[in-house]
Amino acid sequence: MSSVFIIGCGFVADLYMRSLTTFPHVNVARVYDRDPNRLSAFATHWNLQTANSLDELLNDAPKGSLILNLTNPRSHYQINKACLDAGHHVYSEKPLAVSMQEAIALHKQATDLGLTLASAPCSSLSETAQTLGKAIRDNVAGTPRLIYAELDDGFIPQAPFKDWQSESGAPWPAEDEFQVGCTLEHAGYYLSWLIAWFGSVRRVVAASAEVLPDKDPSGQGTPDVSVATLFFDNGPVVRLTCSIVAPHDHQIRVIGDNGVLHVKKAWDNTAPVKFHRRMRIRRRLLEHPLGRRIKLGHATHPKVGRWGAASMNFALGPVEVLDAISENRASRLSGDFALHLNEVTLAIQNAGDSSGAQDMTTRCDPMEPMPWAT
Repeated sequence: MSSVFIIGCGFVADLYMRSLTTFPHVNVARVYDRDPNRLSAFATHWNLQTANSLDELLNDAPKGSLILNLTNPRSHYQINKACLDAGHHVYSEKPLAVSMQEAIALHKQATDLGLTLASAPCSSLSETAQTLGKAIRDNVAGTPRLIYAELDDGFIPQAPFKDWQSESGAPWPAEDEFQVGCTLEHAGYYLSWLIAWFGSVRRVVAASAEVLPDKDPSGQGTPDVSVATLFFDNGPVVRLTCSIVAPHDHQIRVIGDNGVLHVKKAWDNTAPVKFHRRMRIRRRLLEHPLGRRIKLGHATHPKVGRWGAASMNFALGPVEVLDAISENRASRLSGDFALHLNEVTLAIQNAGDSSGAQDMTTRCDPMEPMPWAT
């Protein structure tokens, strides 16, 4: 039996708990939240043991435990650092930190201490992402030349988000979503796939803007739309779009010499991967409208039913870290991976209207496929 400890019992923590129940060998030992009412509601709902303070949880956890940092983004650096200071491995919700200075400091600290520092999202380990990655490696569509990835969530400020609650009654964190921004919150879902397949992004050419200034009473001016062109050290050119303005669109298309690999749903771990071969009919060139579904020939990972907008197993990341620690191997969700993902995301988020190019300073290797995707 492996144990994890949770700090932060808000909206996303329920999604982790639903996912962790699909791995019977993983036990949630104790949980903590600075809001005692939220802590009580969460612990009661899931029948969990609580800690009375952050220090109590960190001190009582055996050295080298895995701590899940599920706090709000602006607390990530402080909590991640405290966990590392206490000698624990860390799996942090995204982003790793809201500034690169903080992220680099965390990466160095974890490296110096020989501790694992990983961050969400973990959907790059999902059946859909691994299937699409294998199709790319197998040249199903031929050499990939261009990728279009969309993470548009609809006109969220007009959605009934005040009614959205998690299983234990936590409200959807509208303040964080609007003030931190959709790029930092969501771009990683496809960025992590792309970096897992192709490794380091060499250059980001991006623009971001706030086109809905009335969405948040604080008036922080956080971008709610971003468009980026990514140039990889070894990989195709990618266009990534992220917004809470445009109609909902979560598709990714890998355009190769022989056709297009297509996934429609980023937030569904079992979304179909289809290959649309290119064909000529008389004087027209088009992709086959139906597409052939690509499947793996092996069992993959436990599935979680749909909750709200997503059907994702949030526990894939923590379990990968636990497995890597027990097997004495490097985690697929490494510190280098987390740091590079953080840098690319911030480059897009902070691009503003300059449309300037920014060379990346961090590097990471492509991710080793899951055993069932080889």
